[in-house]
Amino acid sequence: MTRRLAEVARKVGVSEATVSRVLNGKPGVSETTRQSVLSALDVLGYERPTQLRGERARLVGLVLPELQNPIFPALAEVIGGSLAQQGLTPVLCTQTKGGVSEADYVELLLQQQVSGVVFAGGLFAQAEAPHDHYKLLADRMIPVVLVNAAIIDLGFPCVACDDAVAVDQAWRHLESLGHERTGLVLGPIDHVPSQRKLAAAEEAARRAGRELPEEHVERTMFSLEGGQAAAARLLDQGVTGIICASDPLALGAVRAARRRGLSVPGDVSVVGYDDSAFMSCTEPPLTTVRQPIEAMGRAAVELLSTQIQGGDVPPGELLFEPELVVRGSTGQAPG
Repeated sequence: MTRRLAEVARKVGVSEATVSRVLNGKPGVSETTRQSVLSALDVLGYERPTQLRGERARLVGLVLPELQNPIFPALAEVIGGSLAQQGLTPVLCTQTKGGVSEADYVELLLQQQVSGVVFAGGLFAQAEAPHDHYKLLADRMIPVVLVNAAIIDLGFPCVACDDAVAVDQAWRHLESLGHERTGLVLGPIDHVPSQRKLAAAEEAARRAGRELPEEHVERTMFSLEGGQAAAARLLDQGVTGIICASDPLALGAVRAARRRGLSVPGDVSVVGYDDSAFMSCTEPPLTTVRQPIEAMGRAAVELLSTQIQGGDVPPGELLFEPELVVRGSTGQAPG
């Protein structure tokens, strides 16, 4: 019993006396702390006291499109930690190629009677993807928060990094280094964040008194291999600067340049997006646009928690400001 008290107290960050009060149904403990203690019991594998077994753990689905891109594990850590502080237990659902789909996960989460769902990236950002499972959640009045720009008309609150500002920062940086032939590596054509990035690049090019040629825009899957193939096509077009929609895409672009015998940043400058783990340790260290995932993750959980408690949240999206982090993958334009 003493060991259980100590473990739970350590997990939640409260005193053993507080844990004891919760387990014995004593007053003087806030509802949030009470729920945090009960969630910790579930997570640590301890049985709840008999009088508390009727209460379900307050589960929240956290649905991620992948774990290959380090930004998603980082988001999961921030969101999972914030949920635990609210007395909510995250249930991690990661899609795998040919595995369980987003819609399948939603069915499973509904069976678990989850209190809410956070989607951190996913089909909501693609206009032509199936969206029936989102409607199912809305019909059941399950609180939902989306992290990343979404297609219009889904009606869920959304937390996103400002894609337009991100590209504008990257473009101005390359412009200041003398790059006049800048290309983009983006996601699929119906991907909303990529659409926003493209619109910002077209505006930036117009501001400089030129058009962004179609052949300077490549679309691909979000992977290192996709970035390498897309960047190779841009290099055929003679671009000297490449702005990518994720860090793995940017690492693929660096590899494509090297396979051509080109130097980064001597011959080609590359800018990523996310500032995910280890981007300062690549060779060269990657210049990238940082998403404020700590603030975004906390805001997503706050929006979800407010809904779970029956409160109103503002419709539409909360836009967060990105920050350009200049490292070694960008330099003066050649010649």
